[in-house]
Formats: sequence, C-alpha cells, structure tokens
Amino acid sequence: MRVFITGGTGLIGTAVVAELLSAGHTVTSLARSDASAQRSTRAGASVLRGSLTDLDVLREGAQRADGVIHLAFANDFSSPEALARAVAEEGAALNVLGEALIGTDRPLVTVSGTPLAPGRASTEADPLPTDGPIGGRSVSVERALSLAPRGVRSTSVRLPRTVHRDGQGGFAGLLTDIARRNGTVGYPGDGTQRWPAVHALDAAVLFRLALEKAPAGSAWHAVADEGDAVRDITAVIGRRLGLPVASVPQETFGPIGPVFAADQPASSAHTRAALGWEPVHPGLLDDLEQLHP
Repeated sequence: MRVFITGGTGLIGTAVVAELLSAGHTVTSLARSDASAQRSTRAGASVLRGSLTDLDVLREGAQRADGVIHLAFANDFSSPEALARAVAEEGAALNVLGEALIGTDRPLVTVSGTPLAPGRASTEADPLPTDGPIGGRSVSVERALSLAPRGVRSTSVRLPRTVHRDGQGGFAGLLTDIARRNGTVGYPGDGTQRWPAVHALDAAVLFRLALEKAPAGSAWHAVADEGDAVRDITAVIGRRLGLPVASVPQETFGPIGPVFAADQPASSAHTRAALGWEPVHPGLLDDLEQLHP
C-alpha cells in the first residue's frame, strides 16, 4: 500500500514509518523542513515538502496514496491562544485529507486521546470529549469518522496520555521537561490520578493494523498500561534526575493543567481482541529508567 503520513518524523511517526516499511508498504512523509526531509529519506520514505497549513499539498498527498495516516500536531502549549491555533490548523488539515478520499474506500487513520470515564477505565465505546482546551481535536476526529458512509474508511487510534520511548515522550516527557526547568518534579493535586501509557513501537503496530484492516468509523485504544499513578511516575523521574518531588498548583502546567489533573485510566480490551494487537515493549515506569540527569 502507498501510504501518505503527516507527522512522520516525530517520536510516534518515526516508529510508524518503520513499522509500515517493515510490513512492505511504501511511505511518503510530509516534511516542512530540510532536516525533516533528510530524516524521512534516511528512514526509507519518500518526501512531500510542505506543512500542515499547506492544504493543497495535503490534498495532493492524499489523492496519490492508497491510504493516509495523520499524526501531525503543532504541540504548542505555551498559551491558550497558541493551543487554539494548533487545534484549528489540525482541523483544517484533517478536513482536506478526508475530502480528498471521499468515494475511494481508502483508509484514513486519525489520532486522538483516550476519553475520560469518571470512576472507571474508559473503553473504545466511550465518546471523545469535545470541551476543554483540546476538545476541538475530538471534533475534527469525529468529523473524519463521519465520512464513513461517504466512502472513506476512516478510523481513529486513541493514544494515551503518554506515548514513550527511551524515557522520552508524552505527558511524562512534559513533566520531565518542566522539572528540568523548575528544579522540582511537580504533580497536580495529590498525584493519585492515573494516566494510561504505551510504548511508541507498540502504538506503531496498532496504526498499521488500523490502516490495513480496521472497519470504517471505528475507534481503537493504543493502551498498554491502563493507568499509572502520576505520583509514581514523578517518583521515578525525580530519582533519575536527582530532583525533589512535590505537589504543585495545576496552573504550573499552563493551558493543559486540567488535563494533567484528571484521573483518566483507559482499557484496550476490545482493541486487543478485535485486531489481535498485543503490546510487547516496556511499560512506562520501566522505560523512565532510561532517563539521565
């Protein structure tokens, strides 16, 4: 299959590109810079130059492909305004990718987060939240899934709070970055809130499975660890960095502070049973042992 991918040079994207190539697919990766283009070429992918805001380029990439995987996101959490811009840019891009595939029955694999289900682990049947600082991302994903009756095999891989590799990535990675700047490994509240997690290499396998065989309009959970307590996560980070660990105000984490404070375990039982997906790589707490001061 000829696959067009956005975000193919990030932590998750590089794992997905390698997984696709090892399975015999060919990959064209969107690259907005010379450095990204070089990384894609070294990985064995072809390159289409452009950014997430180059809608004509996105349309061209989708039309030439047998399937599309969309991973790119600006990840600018510096202010509510910057985050809103990133959400709007992604929404426009995903609209174009979906429209380019209408009537083709080709796959469009999108990405979102796992939802919140108060008092229990969320499942693939739970709806995505459309409010809050990143609720607009869920709106865009639901719009893509609604294209299923129009001849787009659109599916959604829901990623947990932390997608990690070699101690890096996800919300745990953000905690690490903030700790290095502030000198304290902070957590909101009492730290008992739980975050699900998955290794990037395991997530990559699920993206491939969704591309190859997931039915239109379906959602899947890339969850290996159902929910590690944030206090346990920060304890490992603190020990590895040699920094103190303490509760800090939710505002420390900027516009996504409410997300950091939420208890949000998630299950992947249906995904494992239906697609035959089985995580095999280290869990988050073990992977964080790769951190260095």
